[in-house]
Amino acid sequence: MDTPMIQQYKEIKDKYRDYIVFFRLGDFYEMFFDDAYICSKELEITLTSRDSDNKVPMAGVPYHAADQYIAKLVAKGYKVVICEQVEDPKLAKGIVKREVVKIVTPGTITDLNALEENKNNYLGCVFKNKHEFGLAFVDLMTGEFDITNLKSSYPYHEIINEVSRFSPRECLANHELSQEKSLNRKLKENLKLCFTFRDATYFDEQSALILLMSQFGEEKIKKLENRKPALIAAGACLRYLNETQKLNLSHINSISFYENHDFMVLDFICSKNLEITENLRDRKKTGSLLWVMDKTSTAMGARLLRKWLEQPLLDILKIKQRQDAIEELFNDFFLRSDLKEQLKNIYDIERLSGKLVCGNANARDLLAIKNTIKSLPQIKHILTRCNSKLLHQIYEQLDPLEDICLLLEKSIFEDPPLTIKEANVIKDGYNSEIDMLRKASREGKAWIADLERKERESTGIKSLKIGFNKVFGYYIEVTKSNLSMVPENYIRKQTLANAERYITEELKEYESLILNANEKLQELEYNLFCEIRDQLIKEIPRLKQSAYNLSLLDVLLSLAEVSYSNNYIKPEVNLSDEINIIDGRHPVVELTQKEELFIPNDTQIDCSDNLISVITGPNMAGKSTYMRQVALIVLMAQIGCFIPAKKAKIGIVDRIFTRIGASDNLALGQSTFMVEMTEVADILNNATNKSLLILDEVGRGTSTFDGLSIAWAVIEYIQKNLKAKTLFATHYHELTALKKLKGVKNYKITVKEKGDDVIFLRKIVPGEADKSYGIQVAKLAGVPNAVINRARKILVDLEQNQTQTQGELAISHIAACSDKSSQSTNEYQLNLSALKNEEIIEQIKSVNIDTITPLEALNFLFSIKKQLV
Repeated sequence: MDTPMIQQYKEIKDKYRDYIVFFRLGDFYEMFFDDAYICSKELEITLTSRDSDNKVPMAGVPYHAADQYIAKLVAKGYKVVICEQVEDPKLAKGIVKREVVKIVTPGTITDLNALEENKNNYLGCVFKNKHEFGLAFVDLMTGEFDITNLKSSYPYHEIINEVSRFSPRECLANHELSQEKSLNRKLKENLKLCFTFRDATYFDEQSALILLMSQFGEEKIKKLENRKPALIAAGACLRYLNETQKLNLSHINSISFYENHDFMVLDFICSKNLEITENLRDRKKTGSLLWVMDKTSTAMGARLLRKWLEQPLLDILKIKQRQDAIEELFNDFFLRSDLKEQLKNIYDIERLSGKLVCGNANARDLLAIKNTIKSLPQIKHILTRCNSKLLHQIYEQLDPLEDICLLLEKSIFEDPPLTIKEANVIKDGYNSEIDMLRKASREGKAWIADLERKERESTGIKSLKIGFNKVFGYYIEVTKSNLSMVPENYIRKQTLANAERYITEELKEYESLILNANEKLQELEYNLFCEIRDQLIKEIPRLKQSAYNLSLLDVLLSLAEVSYSNNYIKPEVNLSDEINIIDGRHPVVELTQKEELFIPNDTQIDCSDNLISVITGPNMAGKSTYMRQVALIVLMAQIGCFIPAKKAKIGIVDRIFTRIGASDNLALGQSTFMVEMTEVADILNNATNKSLLILDEVGRGTSTFDGLSIAWAVIEYIQKNLKAKTLFATHYHELTALKKLKGVKNYKITVKEKGDDVIFLRKIVPGEADKSYGIQVAKLAGVPNAVINRARKILVDLEQNQTQTQGELAISHIAACSDKSSQSTNEYQLNLSALKNEEIIEQIKSVNIDTITPLEALNFLFSIKKQLV
């Protein structure tokens, strides 16, 4: 038969079947039955059993170290219920009363040690209502709350892109979404989302509105009443936080509705391909754009910088404000240094505010807040030297919080204990009762020391000592060799192997005084600490305002420091359709490429004469690097940062699309070519004439004829329908014939041949590459010489014996299709044969017959003949 305690455990576990229950027993949290087996395995702790009729499996962890164990479980995908003793065991009649006080899930972790310092920990919600979606993302520790509405249908690119930008650790969803198996699979596979599904009652509109009005005020929510799906998603998030935290979450005091088109759209594929926040190799920060840009001094600034990189601006006024602030910091070394020095003393008061509300802030957290506030007056003073609008705005909005600093300066010890239930948290002089109890405790301990000295003198027992333990209290210990010298007034209390322990009436009186003083002191200090913490909670809006302005200043300083160190320039950002970059450089490659000098390149693209750049050249020559650098330079310009170039004019783009590299998604049943075509389809269906397209090797995943046909058609479609600025790298040299289309220009990566070897010069120049140098690249990559030599022989045979190359057949095929199409649709199509003849005529016209040598003439004639075969 189960004991009353096990019955109590089972009643709680029945309500939380899908959770691991941490059940408080004294100084330990214990787990029973299946939870014990799981924790024993996952946490590598000892599995024991509890005595009863049926041995109950049990595993436990110390309560003071529980956070680290809970964090491990949550990281492995488990959810944890914390069940506490809610009455004093000494006063309890029968079984101690216990209640669930908190639930910990991946999206609701409050232990700062378990969170990534420089990345938000979002709880998300995706609410599907027919063809409309409501999205909400809230960070429990910082209080940030963002919501939006999206209309999306298969293949759900908008939903996936928006959720991937926030990357929530946990995502709530209604059961209607669970029926969208394709979307579910994509979110789980691509974003590794942990879903928590809830029934329809959880997404009730009226309940959501009542909850949100209570949290944010009726006026604020009424302004958003036409954003119903987003509000329902927000209500679900808030309800979940209330259920798990069981607290008044007053620090979540603002909610922000944003439109998807408020920022440049960077979809999931683009962010990955451009390595904006993590590299492609191991998905770490090193080697990403964030790695280059992040010279922040605070965790708050690092999180805001990440958000800026994920949300480049479209508002030119805001971009120019950031530029002006960065320029002022860039030009004033001493201003930059003075501010950086002050920011070294700034702690993460955004998350510390969250800890205050969640009830797990200790005295050292309060000291961190105080030490941060101490720097604010000096930061404000330094900012008086600034003239730019954004820096002046930071100066005006930075609350120095002197009253909070004074409160903490008076009340909290400079070196407090780790736990708030120990003594010496509150300073002397803050509370008279604490001072009195502390004096009694100190004097009592001094009296004990004096008593020990007196007893040694009066008894002549030099080894006599007075000790203390929690079971017996204070005692006088005498070794057995000195028992004959023990006075008659000593009362035996405990016998040990080598000694006897005694008490006296006088010692008992002082023991009561000292122990009562210590116990009352700890209780009073704890209560006072809670009062101070509650006062700080009331000031959280002020703390958060100063925290945001500090993080904003930190980001601007970081961008100014990076721009100065890396020789960046301030670009001209405008509303034109032109991107004109002189001597642009890749911000990441130039820092990681230490063995050779980075070669800068120019870029000129617009929506008219320079619409599409078709770039040819061998692999490894730098085509992908060049195209990525253009995209990254545009992105950097639109967050307001300086850029790696000599000079630049950047017309604002609404989206950057990328189609780079070869990858499959076998989990979704997609081959490499299917993934490629899906990405191309997304680009062609969503790009506008304000977009920037980066297309690398479109059509390479299938046969030459198919691939060339697709690549050709894609360029035609962009030129005719989208009018989007495009960089198009290819090995299909036949595509260079498209230069006859208006706005299509050919560029190549220059190389230098040296015997059978090739040297990459990394320079982009007008023109077309005449070959791909594939065998030379294979040699550079370390392919065995036997393979290289055999490949050369095969290539010679193919060139000599093939009367018509695959490329020429492809051109004939496309030309034939074009002719048929033009006959049926009466639309203009290029005649590729005519193009070829026109090129030959142009070559002949370019020959200067007055200066050409006989040998050069023969060689030229041979080349013309070869083209006509």
